[in-house]
Amino acid sequence: MAGIIKVKLTRSPIGHPEKQRKVLAGLGLTKISSTVVRQDTPQIRGMVKKVSHLVKIVEEGV
Repeated sequence: MAGIIKVKLTRSPIGHPEKQRKVLAGLGLTKISSTVVRQDTPQIRGMVKKVSHLVKIVEEGV
C-alpha cells in the first residue's frame, strides 16, 4: 500500500472509551472537523478501523 490517506474527525470522542481517544490522538485528530494527511500503511488503516464510527476518509490518493 502506497500513497496518502486523508482522515477527518466527524464525531466527538466524548463518551467513548479512553483507548479510542488515544487512537485519535495518535492519528493527530483533536477537534471536530480537523483533517490530517497520513501515509496509507496497514498501521494507519488499523487505527482508522478502530475509530471508524468517529472518522471519515475524505480522500484517497497517490
